[in-house]
Amino acid sequence: MGTVLGYLWPHGRRVACGVTVKFTAALLELVLPLLLERIVDVSVPAGDLAAIWLCGGLMAALAFGAAFCNITANRMAARVSMEVTRTLRGDLYSRTQRLSCAQMDRFSTSSLVSRLTNDTYNVHQMFDKVQRGGIRAPMLVLGGLVLTFLLEPALAAVQLAVSLLTFLTIWQVTRRGIPRYAAAQAAGDTVVRIIRENASGVRVVKALACQGRERQRFDEANETSRRAEETAGCVMAAANPLTDLLLNTGLVLVVLAGALRVNAGQMPPGQIVAFLSYFTLIQTATLGIAKVFIRISKGAASARRIEEILLEPEDQPLRPSEAVSEAELGMDGVSFSYLGVERDLADVSFTLRKGETLGILGPTGSGKSTLAALLMRLYDAGEGIVWVGGRDVSSVPGEERRFGVVFQNEALLNDSVYENISFLRNIPREDVIAAAKTAQAWEFIERLPEGLDSRLDIRGANLSGGQRQRLLAARALAGRPSVLVLDSADSALDYATAAALRAAIRRDCPGVTLVVISERVASLRSADRILVLEEGRVTAQGTHEELLEHCVRYRRIAELQRGVLL
Repeated sequence: MGTVLGYLWPHGRRVACGVTVKFTAALLELVLPLLLERIVDVSVPAGDLAAIWLCGGLMAALAFGAAFCNITANRMAARVSMEVTRTLRGDLYSRTQRLSCAQMDRFSTSSLVSRLTNDTYNVHQMFDKVQRGGIRAPMLVLGGLVLTFLLEPALAAVQLAVSLLTFLTIWQVTRRGIPRYAAAQAAGDTVVRIIRENASGVRVVKALACQGRERQRFDEANETSRRAEETAGCVMAAANPLTDLLLNTGLVLVVLAGALRVNAGQMPPGQIVAFLSYFTLIQTATLGIAKVFIRISKGAASARRIEEILLEPEDQPLRPSEAVSEAELGMDGVSFSYLGVERDLADVSFTLRKGETLGILGPTGSGKSTLAALLMRLYDAGEGIVWVGGRDVSSVPGEERRFGVVFQNEALLNDSVYENISFLRNIPREDVIAAAKTAQAWEFIERLPEGLDSRLDIRGANLSGGQRQRLLAARALAGRPSVLVLDSADSALDYATAAALRAAIRRDCPGVTLVVISERVASLRSADRILVLEEGRVTAQGTHEELLEHCVRYRRIAELQRGVLL
């Protein structure tokens, strides 16, 4: 909570100014019942019409002054809250972008989306309500109690007892409500996750006629979220009725005791009117405090979730290393596990010189993409050293690791073709065109209505699978990488287009070190070194000819793809 509250510090002067204005408005409101008492007890019995008009005019001026101060302070509070939340959301987004893949896996994408949206909104509401009601309401309660003690201590004691019971009630309700709001937000994360899964996989859901199952899954998560919100809401909803009961009971006691004292001649009737006015102010202010506490309950739970991200330590710092290697790319005894239980890669070693090609072949789940992720330091190896540019990858700053990569599943922006290839890097159009030609994408881009300026649908839905893959390849090539990773980048391409793509990369990108992950032996046969992976282990490595001679699995795959055994 302290980290989030620290975002108010740069706006301290404006907050202090708003507090001062709110304080002034509260003082003006507290003076009004005193003037009303004077009219009832002094001016009316004396028949002094001028004094009545004077006090009435002064009350109107104070009321307008209080309204003006409250409006001004509320506008200041809204602006401060908006700017603080904007900064907080920006820092949260920036920190989210710097999370390692392991941290992203731990928090989950749906939870991060919820923290960036719902949680920042709750924090915004907390800051706003605290500035608006967190100053005025306590001031009215405390000021009203002080003035009523000065007017009539006996009746003020009733007000004080009711106020203490009210605060105790609010505190107890809030203490039980905060944990329930945290549980409700966690349930909301699940709803967001299911929505994202259905939005991204809508074609699969429809193709497999799974709408009913997905609707049921969403309904179950939605019902869980509803119950969690309802539980939290029911707890917090007890605050207003209980405070109403206490305050109205106190109001009855004040009226009854005041009437008895007036009837006994122990106090003037104007004080009863003043007491009723103060009690109304205190009642309204106490209910306002209850609402502020509800906002604080939600905001505090959200602030803790936000701080989990902001305070998450960097788990991939640069580690200075004197170790060097002649290899441009390679691994030395590398092992890795996603969950820390069973190794997903075990004792992987290989070396690759600059400009050479590494091919990786293996069944699904054998660790091919994991190996590529370690080369790019998306994850840190548990054991061993990963070499990039002849240095330990953990000692190489991110901007020096000039990788170009085409993943199996990569998103396209709802933007122009140019922006999808440039990808916010401001790459000159001529370089984008050159990359598109190398990626065999320029032919279909030219046929689009506006060429490079044609707009793509979300996730490139208005393109075929092969066209999307070629655009992704153009994106990877446009940055002129020193290492190019193609992770099943030809799975949606026909053999002729895939062969043309490989030939164009070798022709237009001399000196680039290439890592090709593919199920096609034809895509790997020209590689300088091919790794055959099984269950996270390198069972064989060598050139295409060497593996055909010595590796039974590789030879069988090659024969199957050539149709020898079909």
